[in-house]
Amino acid sequence: MSNENLESKRWGIAMAAVVMQLCLGTVYAWSVFKKPLIGTHGWGETETQVTFMIFMFTIGCAAAFGGTLVDKKGPKFVATVGGVLFGASTLLAGYADQIGSLALLYVSWGLIGGIGNGFCYVTPIATLIRWFPDKRGLVTGLAVMGFGLGAFFMGKIAPAMIIAFKGGMTPSGVAQTFYIWGAIFLVLVVGSAQLFKNPPTGWVPAGFKPAAGSVSAADSFTFDQAIKTPQWWMLWGMLFLNVSAGLGLISQLSPLAQEFYKSLVTDPAVLSDPETLTKVLAAAGGTVVSISAIFNGLGRLFWARVSDTIGRKAVFATMFASQAVIYALVATGVISGYWLFLIAACYLLACYGGGFATMPAFAADNFGPGYIGKVYGFMLTAWSAAGLVGPFAFAKFKDQSLFIAAGLLVIGLVMVIAFKPLKK
Repeated sequence: MSNENLESKRWGIAMAAVVMQLCLGTVYAWSVFKKPLIGTHGWGETETQVTFMIFMFTIGCAAAFGGTLVDKKGPKFVATVGGVLFGASTLLAGYADQIGSLALLYVSWGLIGGIGNGFCYVTPIATLIRWFPDKRGLVTGLAVMGFGLGAFFMGKIAPAMIIAFKGGMTPSGVAQTFYIWGAIFLVLVVGSAQLFKNPPTGWVPAGFKPAAGSVSAADSFTFDQAIKTPQWWMLWGMLFLNVSAGLGLISQLSPLAQEFYKSLVTDPAVLSDPETLTKVLAAAGGTVVSISAIFNGLGRLFWARVSDTIGRKAVFATMFASQAVIYALVATGVISGYWLFLIAACYLLACYGGGFATMPAFAADNFGPGYIGKVYGFMLTAWSAAGLVGPFAFAKFKDQSLFIAAGLLVIGLVMVIAFKPLKK
């Protein structure tokens, strides 16, 4: 195949990756489903939140295993399996609501969904790093931008669907919403997976010259070599700290926004009608979820692209420092009110997404693209650990959670400052 055809092919794969990640990223709108499930079934806040914690723990572990499979079996196989699991898990989650089974929700949306999502998440990243050595930050940012933006669509559409279906198939309206989205995921994610494949051995874009100091494909570190370096573990730690703060906020984003919005509701008719008040507050929470999701996506593209210019280390230092300040300002009440909280949430999620988008390029710069599926895939176990720590801290220590997030980010800043680039 000519270099011109391969150039066209790699951009087609990039577009398929965006479609896949848009579907996968809808999981970040979990908070819009949580309150209807709690209200309908009487489940507790923390035990319902365990569903999200299981999912986030599983996705990182699955990404680690999936990255190994991508290196061995190829991206099409791994993404297809993941797409089937993710779609099926959403359908099963609907059935869990229908029969009122929290255990089935844990297994379906939490465990099976996490496995499918993890397989699909790591595949386009590992594939595109190989196809785009000349635009590593840009293209990984473009791919995972879709993951951030997925919650925008779910955050805007799902609340209306839940209300429309409420009292029909199930009292909550969640089941039928999950059934519809599950079918959509099966079609779009599995369909996108069919376009994935690795580039020919030794292929590079026309006119490409590797940047000085970067590790080439021929000199790439194997996974066993990479994990013996302190740099691999420092990158793992940076990802863990950034994701812990972000996931904690995401897990409580809709309820937090609703608390801020309550002071804006002054209509006596609304205040005297619990059902109407619930709808108004749910819409306000969904708005914050959906708008901040746009910045979660755009931040991935923005920070990853900036990292191609000023470097990955400078980007992480900027994100850690600025986030720590904003979390502290919200925690102390300096930033207060619904609209200021919306602005703060948008920036915080832009940095959260930026960490995911910049880290694959950071890892590839230091360890090379040759074994990046496994090297970066196992780095995503930081996502798993953060999926337990962040949501748990925000659910268990609500009053101190924002201070905890700020503290984690300060530790991350110190780690970035201490990081020294690795050369083989």
